[in-house]
Amino acid sequence: MNDTVLVTGGSGGIGRAIAQRAAAAGWRVVNLDLRAPATPLPTEDFFACDFADLAQARDVLARVAARHAPTRLVNNVGVVKPAALEETSVEDLATVMDVNLRSAVLAAQALLPAMRAAGFGRIVNIASRAALGKELRSAYGASKAGLIGLARTWALELAADGITVNAIGPGPIATELFQRANPDNSPRTRAIIEGVPVKRLGTPEDVANAVDFFLDARSGFVTGQVLYVCGGLTVGLAPV
Repeated sequence: MNDTVLVTGGSGGIGRAIAQRAAAAGWRVVNLDLRAPATPLPTEDFFACDFADLAQARDVLARVAARHAPTRLVNNVGVVKPAALEETSVEDLATVMDVNLRSAVLAAQALLPAMRAAGFGRIVNIASRAALGKELRSAYGASKAGLIGLARTWALELAADGITVNAIGPGPIATELFQRANPDNSPRTRAIIEGVPVKRLGTPEDVANAVDFFLDARSGFVTGQVLYVCGGLTVGLAPV
């Protein structure tokens, strides 16, 4: 079996933690991102890729498939364009869908031949709790709900090939992006934390731990599932 995992958006935040966890498991990591990681992993191959650029994304994915033939895929790359409904432009909607949703389709299509040839595959889509609804997230929420729909559909289509497909729905995670939008001293940030039943923000490592389970060869009887890594937020309502 080819123990190579492709992580889109693997240079920072949640994607970086996923890449580091995969490397610790002994897998070669292929990282597709706009920017190279600050500290490359010993078993990491980086490819610069702008998933908003269809031609470039297809070219990079074809090269990755030919060179590495990964049998594990984490669709993590994402972009957020916060706006109220009336301020959501069709241009921003298209960008979010291209980067967050189309990228997953392209990556899965590129890697599917190798997975089928191996009789083994693991696909994990990084969705979001925002798929359940969140103010100012029309485009983002729709794209993340789409990733859940893809996971459930692909799980049915690919099960007979030994390929599992699942999704992770992170809640508020303490990444650089989150902290820029939610300063530590902000009352809204405090309200977010107080609204989480476990009374803390999640960490990228919390998400990576869940991804690691789905990527494991021993998880072959789990497919089409959505695991919310959210500190209990999906149990009820919270000001997030």
